[in-house]
Amino acid sequence: MLNWVNRFSIFAFLDNQQYAFSTPAFECMLAAGCKQNVSATAGNAFSRLEKFCDENKGEWLFGHFGYDLKNETERLSSDHLNRTGFNDLHFFIPQWVIRLDKNEVSISGDGDAQAVFEEIRSCPSFIHDDARGGIHIRHRLPAPEYLATIELLRQHILRGDCYEINFCQEFFSENTTIAPLQVFSRLCKLSPNPFSVLYRVNSSYCLCASPERYLKKQGNRISSQPIKGTSKRQHSDPGLDESAKNYLLQSSKEKSENVMVVDLVRNDLSKICVPGSVKVDELFGLYSFPQVHQMISTVSGEMLPGMSWIDAVRATFPMGSMTGAPKKRVMELIEQYEKSKRGLFSGAIGYVEPGGNFDFNVVIRSIFYNDSEKYLSFQTGGGITYYSNPQSEYEESLLKAGAMLKVLE
Repeated sequence: MLNWVNRFSIFAFLDNQQYAFSTPAFECMLAAGCKQNVSATAGNAFSRLEKFCDENKGEWLFGHFGYDLKNETERLSSDHLNRTGFNDLHFFIPQWVIRLDKNEVSISGDGDAQAVFEEIRSCPSFIHDDARGGIHIRHRLPAPEYLATIELLRQHILRGDCYEINFCQEFFSENTTIAPLQVFSRLCKLSPNPFSVLYRVNSSYCLCASPERYLKKQGNRISSQPIKGTSKRQHSDPGLDESAKNYLLQSSKEKSENVMVVDLVRNDLSKICVPGSVKVDELFGLYSFPQVHQMISTVSGEMLPGMSWIDAVRATFPMGSMTGAPKKRVMELIEQYEKSKRGLFSGAIGYVEPGGNFDFNVVIRSIFYNDSEKYLSFQTGGGITYYSNPQSEYEESLLKAGAMLKVLE
């Protein structure tokens, strides 16, 4: 399918990598081509999306919300340069929607589905990869400056400006050429994750290996699964690996981070849910991925009658796991101390079904490539509390960058 879809200038390929706990309705899904689309910057983005949806009722929608929509939801600003090329919001109605599960393939669109199936079958069944790397990755923030910034953030927390803040750094390469399909295939082999996406909008690509769900609606039930708490896998020693996993439940810092983001998500969902219906379905759930163990909690509620899917996003975006608490103040501090525009990083990619159900990931563990600018970028970070150790936080950000560095370098 990926060899076939590469002919389209706009597409989205979503793959759960066969993780059972992510409970999608498919093994993987591909939206190919664009019949109509809407693209907008923060300011009137949500109203333009609402108009687009009103004019195209009953259609599948695929697309993204960029982190800097915060400038619309909270009347903030962003001064850093956006070099990845993604707008703050983009959604499209695909020409073709192809869904795979364990037992069948479903192809829908305006044309000959059988012909599309035969075209896909005629494409190579593997992605040719010459395994070339050698891309020189630079740090936007030198290590000493990163460590000093963590100390400054700890002082903000001590003064009561915030309780927890997600702080990130950018890794980048200029004048770089990659083959996005090859790099995405490499990334998924090394680090398969349940909310993986290969997403293209003209010259801009997102190669995403995310483990995190931002928001899902099924019927009148809406849920979010924030991640806070990370420990490194120890594959060479099963005993040490189990200890690394259990560390998360024994660490007061990791658990306090998780509780804070759960409280933030509960507060966000209460804006759009029936009073008293918001609940924590799972607290401190431990899940293992190829590179790391993660602590994931699940929060859900019953949506208020009359609330649209756009209302749900507008009330909860950006997600608490990538901001902190209180949300508006930490987003001001993020803009002050980070050196790069987040753009699609810390945003969300996903789909909306014709009936209104939807599912969006959190765009982390993702490589962004602007083919026209020959610019490559990815960002990593973590939640900072007063008890954070700057060196440990720096090492965690490198741990999260590990798979992306490996497939590129």
